Amino acid sequence: MRRQDLEAMDFEELWLLHEELTKILAEKITAEKRELEKRLAQLNQPDQFGGVERGAETGKGLPPRRKYPKVVPKYVNPLQPTETWSGRGKQPRWLVAALQSGHTLEEFRIRENGDSSDRNAGGQGHS
Repeated sequence: MRRQDLEAMDFEELWLLHEELTKILAEKITAEKRELEKRLAQLNQPDQFGGVERGAETGKGLPPRRKYPKVVPKYVNPLQPTETWSGRGKQPRWLVAALQSGHTLEEFRIRENGDSSDRNAGGQGHS
């Protein structure tokens, strides 16, 4: 239908055309949605690609996760001693802010008992 044909129609005819188009579009959308849901259900089947044999013991179709050892924290926030960082992954906000303000990463390192470093030992400085 050309634009001139639409402009020549009166209000009632345009409104009926609008309702008819809305009805047809709703039916097509419903049919398309049904088709997509059917395809999604087909993709989610657990026996596809040998998923049943591979991860039968977890119940999710995946092999069990490997056990990793607990990582000991290496850095501590002196203002909030409960906030620690292991040195892995993204640096925490408190550490980023401290580093930007001129502190060094070594200042926040957690000292081990056998460490013989006299810097920051006991929190006392040289006179």
